[in-house]
Amino acid sequence: MNSTENGNKNATMRWSQVLLIVLATMVLTVAGTYWVFTTYIFVSSFEPVTLSSKEEKTLQQKLRSIGYDFSFSSPSSDRDQDSGDAIGKDGFLKPEAYSEKGAKREISFTEREINALLATNTDLAQKVAIDFADDLVSARLLIPLDADFPVMGGKTLRLNAGLGMAYRNNKPVIVLKGVSIMGVPIPNAWLGGMKNIDLVSEFGVDPGFWQSFSEGVEHIQVVDGKIDIRLKE
Repeated sequence: MNSTENGNKNATMRWSQVLLIVLATMVLTVAGTYWVFTTYIFVSSFEPVTLSSKEEKTLQQKLRSIGYDFSFSSPSSDRDQDSGDAIGKDGFLKPEAYSEKGAKREISFTEREINALLATNTDLAQKVAIDFADDLVSARLLIPLDADFPVMGGKTLRLNAGLGMAYRNNKPVIVLKGVSIMGVPIPNAWLGGMKNIDLVSEFGVDPGFWQSFSEGVEHIQVVDGKIDIRLKE
């Protein structure tokens, strides 16, 4: 076998190897892209948070302390047990004079409690997830798109938003950190220039929601996994 034949053979082998490498790269790229889209972009649902019995009881007590009667399971039996002193022998609610003495003005919820509460709502279950970090409340939302929607019809839109929340200089500070769709941050101009602006300082001067909100809050603290709010008298 002469050198020309050897050269042709080697060239054929090299081209076959290159072709295999290109095909393998294409397969890996397609597989990786599919994984990224199904895992991060077109996520179908979040995993709902499930509380332990002790956590459920603690959350129920918190909700009832602010006037919201809620039960995860066996609602009638739980309600009868908790409100036994308030119900008379005739089965009717006992009258009671209004008093703020000893009333709690603190509202405190953990990240798990909020997400478990959202999961009990059939419209929100597996579609909304809340995160508490230091001075930051973040929300992830999954919005199913109608089948007739252009391009992404039938898919699930992923939306993320962040809201800075703290208490400084004797007033609450609420700042929109940003909003992103499918992992792409929305320009500040599209948000009406509201990004990184203290909404309380900006709109709390004039009568309205933000002024009332500011005047009714004595303290706000958001830490990793928990939010605490204290109301004024």
